[in-house]
This record gives sequence, structure tokens and C-alpha cells, in this order.
Amino acid sequence: MKLYPDHSETVVGMTAAMQAGSTTSIELVERCLSRIDEQEAELHAWVSVDRSDAMTVSADRDRERTAGKIRGPLHGIPIGIKDIIDVAGMVTGAGSRLMSQQPPADRDAELVALLRDSGAVILGKTVTTQFACFDPPPTRNPWNVAHTPGGSSSGSAAAVAAGMCPAAIGSQTGGSITRPAAFCGVFGCKPTFGTVSVDGVVPIARSLDHPGPIARSVEDLAVVLSVLQREPNRKVESTRFDHVPPRVGRLRGFFEDLVDPGFKSAIDRTLDTLMTAGVLVYDIDVPAGFGDLLASHRLIMAAGAAAWHQKRFAEHRDDYSPCVASLIEEGLAVSATDFIQARNHQQLMTERMVALFAGHLDALLTPATIGPAPDSTTTGNPSMNAPWSYTGLPTVSLPIALSDAGLPLAIQLAGQRHTDNELLSTAIFCERILTTSSGA
Repeated sequence: MKLYPDHSETVVGMTAAMQAGSTTSIELVERCLSRIDEQEAELHAWVSVDRSDAMTVSADRDRERTAGKIRGPLHGIPIGIKDIIDVAGMVTGAGSRLMSQQPPADRDAELVALLRDSGAVILGKTVTTQFACFDPPPTRNPWNVAHTPGGSSSGSAAAVAAGMCPAAIGSQTGGSITRPAAFCGVFGCKPTFGTVSVDGVVPIARSLDHPGPIARSVEDLAVVLSVLQREPNRKVESTRFDHVPPRVGRLRGFFEDLVDPGFKSAIDRTLDTLMTAGVLVYDIDVPAGFGDLLASHRLIMAAGAAAWHQKRFAEHRDDYSPCVASLIEEGLAVSATDFIQARNHQQLMTERMVALFAGHLDALLTPATIGPAPDSTTTGNPSMNAPWSYTGLPTVSLPIALSDAGLPLAIQLAGQRHTDNELLSTAIFCERILTTSSGA
């Protein structure tokens, strides 16, 4: 496997090939289905694949292209959907035995409708950890099947990494986009909170839930996110840093204390490469009160999970895996006073994290995880990601190197609220430097 895929394996590259007439949507879907057939028995990335519908829709997209009708920037592109998101005609199982036996959804989630309107071909539903929480999934990491792909967007990240689809939709409440993308050596984007619809998405905590894309390049993330944010003609400003290099704040303290020493060295080398290319890097520390963030995030997440699951949990306790059951039990014990205090802390910490940009930084940089993917008995530690879910700031994760054991390592860049496109521009600049320096 390659850390940086060939252009032909990306959404942007596939679109260019279809425009040039060198491939078709049918051929792209067939390629994805072939790779699913070859690898699914080992990777377990999919809950269901709708082959018949995918082939029918891809043929329709090819006919439309021939007739000069292009629906949008994802016209003819195969996409996977995390199985907490409704897709008309497919069951939304959310990793639950009982929910997997319910009737298929009768309508698309709003974000799925946007993807279809833009011309995407929905391949099927990707595996999620149960109720998008912490219990390990059946999915395995394509780089080494003894290791976790991360969670909870496990199948989405693994499917993209294995070439089963060029992009997929995940969701993040703690670290469920960034961590799997990092562990699987692909790219992830957690958008600004509230900018992508959660209509038709099984919730954990509505004040923390963020749907977003996983893909094989930052440009691909930008294309998919523009559709999800209802701006399908939006372009990333690729020349933004032609004359003035990006300014990045490297967050120290908490964001280094837990990180594997070998990973720290890889980040140091990455920053040396970026600085040699002109990126300006400033060392900064986390703000006052940050030490309470993870506990407060957990409390809000637990309360949110309890609010949605309370009745069902009482009736079907045996349908819940240990980690999600523990989270709900914690949430049921949360007092109103503690919840309000946690929400107040969330608002305060958001303001203080935004203040770190101080009007001059383009992004904050941290490790995307504490190290490479651990074994498959866990989904990994979300502590590098939870602060951004908590504060709602957008993030982009990108792979930077392989560990000594040959597993991907990644950094994440965070931006100010509602600067998703500017953040993607910074990430593209960094990606190009790293890709060039790697010889890819």
C-alpha cells in the first residue's frame, strides 16, 4: 500500500478521467466492487453493498454525461455511507443486532440526498462501531489486519484505504473521523460544528455530532465537503499561499504529553520539511482550563447518549455492548447542574481555543492520534481529537509517515469556526510539500 495514492485513485482524478472519456462511472463502480470482492472477507468494512442499484445509477450517470448533463462535482463517483446514516431502501443498523432487523429507511438522510443531487453513486453502508461509540468493530486495518482501523467510522476509513471506494462519509463526536482516517493512512475532515446536516443520522450527542468526509487527498475532502455544506461549486483557493506562506501554531503541552516518542520524532521531521518549504511555525500552549476538557466532553457525550437511548436501553439492555452501555449508564447519572456546568465550560473553552489564533495563525497543528493503530481489541485513544469535537472547530488530518512497524502516522490541522475552506487550503499546501518530499 502507498501512503499517498496515485492521482487516478482520487475523486479528483476519477472525475478528470471521466471528463476526458478515458473511464466511465460504470467502470469505476466495477473497480470498487471488484476490490470489495477481493478484500471484504478479511477487512469486514461493509455492512451491505447494493450492487444492482450502484450499477444502475452509474449507467444513468454515464448516459447523463454523454447528454451533457452533469449533476455536480461528484457525478458518477462511488461513495460509502457510515451505517448510522439513513439511505433510502437500506437498513440503518448502527452496529446493533436489533436495529439491523428493522425495515429499510424510507428516505435518505439530508446529507445523502445532497450527495445524490451532486451525482454520487451510493455503493452501500460501511461498518460503524455500535451506536458510533467505543466497542471494537469487526473491521480490520488494511495496513495490518492485526490492528484496529479506529472507530467509530471504522468501515469508512478502511474502505477508502483499501480502494473499495474513493471517498466515504463518517461522523465524529469524539474522534471518529480523524482517528480512523489517521490509523488507515487516509485523509479526514471534521467540519465546523453545525455546517453539515445531522437529519437522518443516529445521534450520540447532538451538541457534539459532526458528519464529515474521509477520502484519499485533501482536494477530495474539499470536493465532498462542498457538497455536504450545500456549496457544490465552491473551490479551494489553491494560490492562496503563493506569496505569503501559511502560519501554523504547534500546540504543545497536553498535545505532546501522551504521544509516542517515535511519533514525536516523525512530527519533528515533518515540521522541518514544512518549514524548509516556507511554512512559519510557532510554538504555543493550551489555554487555562484545558485540563478539564476531556472529562467535560465525556460528561456531555454521556448525557447525550442517555437522552436518546434511555427508553430503548431500559427495554433492550442485552442489545448493548459493554462500552456503549457504560457510557449510557454514566449519562443517566449526570445531574442537570453538572451538565450545565459542562456546557458552560464548553463555551468558555471554545472562546479560548479561538483566541489562540490571535488573528495571525492560519491553523493549529497537533498529532492526529497518540501513535500508530493499536491492536484490534480497542479503537484507540481519542484524546487528540475530542478537543476539536468539543469546541466545534474544523479539522483536517493528513498522513505524514509510517511507523517503524509500517503503520500510518498523521497530523491534524485545526482552523477557526467557519473557515473550513481556508483550512483546506492550508492542508493542501502542506500535503503538496509532504507528497513531493516523499517522492510520491
